[in-house]
Formats: sequence, structure tokens, C-alpha cells
Amino acid sequence: MKLNGFPENFLWGGATAANQCEGGYNEGGKGPGVVDTIPWGPDRMAVMKGEKDWRTLPEDSYFPGHEAIDMYHHWREDLALFHELGFKCYRFSIAWCRIFPTGFETEPNEEGLRFYEEMIDACLGYGIEPLVTLCHFDQPLALVDAHGGWRSRKNIDAFLRYCEAVFRRFKGKVRYWLTFNEINMLMHLPYGGAGICFRSGEDREKVLYQAAHHELVASALAVKLAHEIDPENKVGCMLAGGSFYPWSCNPMDVLTAQQKDHVKIGRALV
Repeated sequence: MKLNGFPENFLWGGATAANQCEGGYNEGGKGPGVVDTIPWGPDRMAVMKGEKDWRTLPEDSYFPGHEAIDMYHHWREDLALFHELGFKCYRFSIAWCRIFPTGFETEPNEEGLRFYEEMIDACLGYGIEPLVTLCHFDQPLALVDAHGGWRSRKNIDAFLRYCEAVFRRFKGKVRYWLTFNEINMLMHLPYGGAGICFRSGEDREKVLYQAAHHELVASALAVKLAHEIDPENKVGCMLAGGSFYPWSCNPMDVLTAQQKDHVKIGRALV
């Protein structure tokens, strides 16, 4: 390694998310997911914030996630371009509802597993390290309808069933995992981040913090499961944006940074 250079094994690359790029929303045995109900247009933010039920949208509403950039049908071409760019790592997410269409199945959808396995094998063939996000603003819509999304602890068992299926299927092929993408985004976009649509008169702050607790428990249990299945797995999580850092170790600077973090969270709860 050169003094001012990167080590040879530095994982330089790029990232996508299934909910933003795949499309193929009703192909390959995939069930409907949260992203499939998020519209484009004036109602988009209201739905993502859990303030408006997508079922009340106009019939001609447009849902961009249904097609996205159609990576579902073009991933081979995309990977070839990534290789041409010199990617050493490719972070992508698995659509939970492509593996368990409703979240209640006891056995995973084989067609969905094969789709990702082919993509993972192609990455490895190019010398590109796959880094897989398990939940990138994505969950089966049936779990939202039945449980109210991550407001319910029942989502944890469904999530772990999904995690176990992919950990076992891709053992030895995927070494790097993220449990949740931007886990704190449920505080800003409750429906987009956690499948939460608020009910009339309920304590929104209580709902959000309870949902955050459920996701954090699910994340911790998924990490434990990943290491049990393959001790070589490396598992992390991801936060949106970033924290405020103190200017110095002066206690007043530290306190100011903490207060700014609290204000940022508080704005998300308004």
C-alpha cells in the first residue's frame, strides 16, 4: 500500500436498491410490496409519510416502482458496465417480497432466489464483491395489511424467516450484509421506511419509537443469525444522513451536538 493510496483490497464500487431500480413488480413470483404503492405526483410525500392511505389515491395514479429502470430484465448489461468501470464492490438490495411474496410463506420463492443467485454469481465472475442489503425500504404489502408494518413485533419473525433463507442460500458467496438501509428513515417517512400508515387520533411519536425498537431488535437478531449460519459473515446497518459531531471535546460542544441531533429527530416527528 502506498502512503497516499488505497489498499489493493479497497472495496470501491456503487450501489442500487431493488425498490428503486428493479421493476418487474409482478414477475417471477414476486408479491406486492410497499414501494409498489408509492405514487409519483402531489400525493407522493403524503403517502410516504403515512398521512394518506394509498388505497384512496385516484385510479390513474402512477407508481414508478412498477417499472423503475427495468433492471430486472437488464441486470446483465448493467453488471457488464459496472465491470467496465472497474467496480470492486456492488451493493444491492434483495426485494423481500420477491423471496417471500406475502411474508407468511414457510418456504421461499425459488424463482426469486435464482434471480439473485444468478446476479451474485455474475458479480463474482467479474471479481465484484456483492454487498447485500436485506431491507431497503421494502417489505411485503401483506405484512403491512396484517400487522401495520413495523408497528407490530410480529414483523420480526417474518423478517428473520426471510433472512435465514437468503443467508443459507448465498452462504459462501455473499460475505457482506446490511440489515436495514437508513434504519432511521422511518422517523421521516414512516410508510416508506416502515410501512406505517397513521390511524386517526393515535400517538404518532409512540408508534414511531415502537416501530424503531422492533426494527432494531430484528436487526440485532439478524446479525446473530448471520454469524450462526456462517461465522465469516460481516454484517452492519446504515443510517440516513449523519450525526452532528462536536467541534471539540469541550462539554459545551458535545452538548450542542447532542441537542442538534435531538432537534433533527424532533422535526421528523412533527
